[in-house]
Amino acid sequence: MAMIPSLFGNNTTTIFDPFSFNMFDPSTETSAAISNTRIDWKETPEAHIFKADVPGLKKEEVKVEVEEGKVLRISGERSVEKEDKNDTWHRTERSSGKFTRRFRLPENVKMDQIKATMENGVLCVVVPKEEEKKREVKNIEICG
Repeated sequence: MAMIPSLFGNNTTTIFDPFSFNMFDPSTETSAAISNTRIDWKETPEAHIFKADVPGLKKEEVKVEVEEGKVLRISGERSVEKEDKNDTWHRTERSSGKFTRRFRLPENVKMDQIKATMENGVLCVVVPKEEEKKREVKNIEICG
């Protein structure tokens, strides 16, 4: 898979990945504040593994869904901290708002066995793969 520099940072991204919906997808609902939620996608022989940085979010604030049978959708919302009229804010850098990231899954996944866990601000979604069927080769004798 070709890796190219990201337009918005020092890390790399696979903009041309046919399975990835990206920021150019008009149906993606994002708030500019946290639209840069970083997600790694790794494939092992057994599964596709997605890891998303969601610091400060509770598991109740994050959703993992499968849309239209083959699109993994990871979304969430970070609320704005309530302001007290007696407080004086000097700087606000932590983001708030909604994010949605979508990934088109390949055909060889077990949709009914997807698992998601969250620990220390990292969401991990494991999408198991179906075993590849071994091709059976049958020799045909040539007559004549």
